[in-house]
Amino acid sequence: MLKKEIRNKIRSFDLVLIVTIIALSVFGLVMIYSASMIVGPAKYEVDSNYFYIKQIKNLILAAIAFTIFAIIPYKLYQRKAVLMTIVFSSIGTLLLLDVFGHTANNAQSWIKVFGMNIQPSEFIKLGVIIYLSAIYAKKQKYINNFNAGVLPPLFFLLIVCVLIFLQPDFGTMLIILLIATTIILSSGMSFKSLMKLGSILLIAAIIIVPVLFLMKDQIFTENRMGRIYSFIEPFKYEEKEGYQLVNSYIAIGSGGVSGSGLGNSIQKYGYLPEPHTDFIMAVISEELGAKGVLFVLGCLSFIILRGYRIAVKCRDPFGSLLVIGISSMIGIQSFINLGGVTGLIPITGVTLPFVSYGGSSIVILAISMGVLVNVSMFTNYENKYKLNREARNIAS
Repeated sequence: MLKKEIRNKIRSFDLVLIVTIIALSVFGLVMIYSASMIVGPAKYEVDSNYFYIKQIKNLILAAIAFTIFAIIPYKLYQRKAVLMTIVFSSIGTLLLLDVFGHTANNAQSWIKVFGMNIQPSEFIKLGVIIYLSAIYAKKQKYINNFNAGVLPPLFFLLIVCVLIFLQPDFGTMLIILLIATTIILSSGMSFKSLMKLGSILLIAAIIIVPVLFLMKDQIFTENRMGRIYSFIEPFKYEEKEGYQLVNSYIAIGSGGVSGSGLGNSIQKYGYLPEPHTDFIMAVISEELGAKGVLFVLGCLSFIILRGYRIAVKCRDPFGSLLVIGISSMIGIQSFINLGGVTGLIPITGVTLPFVSYGGSSIVILAISMGVLVNVSMFTNYENKYKLNREARNIAS
């Protein structure tokens, strides 16, 4: 009986979703090699395959993490000990960044561990998703009690956002706030509670604006304002702040439908400063054309929509909110990256999920996908096998 149950659970894994994740990650690996083969030796003085080899190591670690979290029952994350660990480790890590963190892209968001650069805020994104999903799932019976059901989890969110704001890393803070918003909107609270929450946020904004004005020299630095200027008029500032965006336009425009061919990008020859990270989609567009872009967009869209479908099918509020948060994280990060590359929004330095180079990014994505696949497995198992068994027992 136990062996049959294990076999049925294995059959319940979403193989199509897993294959899509693997295919997109392998595609990203190929494009990282193509995009970094010039910038590696020219800019970083490393071998042409340096970032390719490092990403292979990242993917191996990610595969291990994915397997572990795909097996661990997701309901364990609801335990108080897990939630407290998330709270204290998240706050503690962000506080440590002020002392031991080093600065990259004008934000003190990184920690060096054994020679590796780790961005803790990537892991905190998932921590926020788990915490908010677990607390709001537990509060379903009194979710419309504003003081008891709505406010308490938001204090943790507030502390995390303030600490990330102080780094300052506005891109990550924005992503966390947007993810939290999707979970809050999906939690089942009434429109009245949402309006109360909106009123509090409005009052907070009125209080924060003068503080931002006092800190304008630290917040609105020349580099950040340059991103705004380049977003509004990229060709006016094409020699400075608009340099990346203008060359991204050139790469996308020259790719056409079929592209120039894998490895044949011109813009990666120093014209795109970060072709293997933030602007990898520009290289994909130039080398593989619309076909490559549609492949990436198709895979990302499938992962996101599959996640929302799992959330709808899941009968457990915690599992449903968990999957909504993870799927929204993928969607939000994808939109911000693609919006920056195409000039729809200012450049924020957010990488493209599964495709861009990055250790912290790919590992946390693998963990998140492992959790999502685990929720999917339990949902499929309960809907297909467990409910059928219960129905047969009732009938007999």
